[in-house]
Amino acid sequence: MSPTAVPAPRPGYWCECWTQSPATGETPVLLASCEGDSAVQAVRWIRVALSTITSALEAEAAAHARKWMAGGYVSAIETLAYNTPYAFVVGHRDTRIEWTARPVLFLDLAHRTAAELPACTETFTPRPKAPMPY
Repeated sequence: MSPTAVPAPRPGYWCECWTQSPATGETPVLLASCEGDSAVQAVRWIRVALSTITSALEAEAAAHARKWMAGGYVSAIETLAYNTPYAFVVGHRDTRIEWTARPVLFLDLAHRTAAELPACTETFTPRPKAPMPY
C-alpha cells in the first residue's frame, strides 16, 4: 500500500460488556470489548462470556441465560446481519450485566503485519512492566 493510499473501511462488529451494581454506582462500567468480523463471531463472544457465569446466576437469570444460549441467540445473529445493534441483559441480585454488539466500519490505520511502521511509532515510549506479584 502506498503512503497516500487510503485504506478502505472494513465492515465488522464492535462488542462490549457493561455492568452496573452498587459497587459501580449509577453509571455502568465497561468490563470488556472486542471486535468481530461477522455477526456469528460477535454473538459467539457473548455466548462464551455468558456461559462462564451462568452457573453462578440466580435460578431465574440462569434459566434465561440457558434458554438464550440454547437457541435464542439465533435471533441475535439475524438482528446483527440486518445492521441493527443487539443487546442481551442478565441480572444477578443487584447487579446488571449487558452485552452489546453493533455493526461498525473499521478503518485500518496501520496494517498489523506491515514491514515498516509509521514514523510516529518511533516516538512512542512503552510503559515499564509492573513487577510480578509472586
